[in-house]
Amino acid sequence: MDSATTRAGPGAPGAGAPAATQGGRPLAARLRAPGPAAIKAVKAVAFALALLPLIRLVLGFQFDRLGANPIELITRSTGTWTLTFLLTTLAVTPLRQLTGCHWLLRLRRMFGLFAFFYVCLHFTTYIWLDQFFDWAAIWKDILKRRFIWIGFAAFVMLLPLAATSFNAAIRWLGGPGWRRLHRLVYAIAICGVIHYWWLVKKDITQPVIYGSVLAALLAFRVVHAWRNRSRAQG
Repeated sequence: MDSATTRAGPGAPGAGAPAATQGGRPLAARLRAPGPAAIKAVKAVAFALALLPLIRLVLGFQFDRLGANPIELITRSTGTWTLTFLLTTLAVTPLRQLTGCHWLLRLRRMFGLFAFFYVCLHFTTYIWLDQFFDWAAIWKDILKRRFIWIGFAAFVMLLPLAATSFNAAIRWLGGPGWRRLHRLVYAIAICGVIHYWWLVKKDITQPVIYGSVLAALLAFRVVHAWRNRSRAQG
């Protein structure tokens, strides 16, 4: 017999409790409302994971592992990760509503700022490594190529969201005003998917996947808002 079991004995408190309830609270309850230390740990892990795409690009550049066209790979990678973090940000609210894990909201700002971080890398790669700060050529490119101008529009719309992502901005704008401004994220995500769709020429598999995920997230919000309005009227 295991020594820990011998010490506890069959009549000891918690000896017959299932693993999911040991520690004072059921596992589901702990997942829905973890302690501050657990939330900090999750945020730290999420932060580290969000930096992995950048680390991969830096190491690939350092060891010459970015292929025959490194500028294109960097541009594509930073662009897809921008879209990934945008959709992750939009997924937080549905996940919170479906699971009851309200602490997930504590991650939303970080995901949104990582979307801004990667779009800045995406835009910098274009104007620096691709165009070498030739502003006339960049402006001509924006007007001529539709995937560039819609991507540029998404970038411009993202600027005020990043600038007002701190608590003082919420107090300055007021809660309703801040929420109205940050609804731009829906238009930004739509423009990002269109930008990606127009960019690819043959294989549109990835843009379709991103578009489908975005459509599902937006549909969830519409259905949830409609149900809330029906309950309020009924």
